[in-house]
Amino acid sequence: MSKLNIKPLADRVVVAPAAAEEKTASGIIIPDTAKEKPQQGEVVAVGNGKKDEPLTVQVGDKILYGKYAGTEITVEGREYLIMRESDIFAIV
Repeated sequence: MSKLNIKPLADRVVVAPAAAEEKTASGIIIPDTAKEKPQQGEVVAVGNGKKDEPLTVQVGDKILYGKYAGTEITVEGREYLIMRESDIFAIV
């Protein structure tokens, strides 16, 4: 992945969402209209944290986040989410 030219502020992170599932476990193909929004991704940029709260996630971490967390942005034709660290549930 190329270097991302975005520097999030404070406790925000930029996440590259994982691709939505194309098939179910039994092999049924899921149409685009029925695909669930992914709830996991990879951190690609982090802010500096708040004065009393340093960030615990780092670039490259695989994370789980809320279904409706973050704001969608497009940079150089690629979709990303920008969200607060508090919207992240876990590092996997």
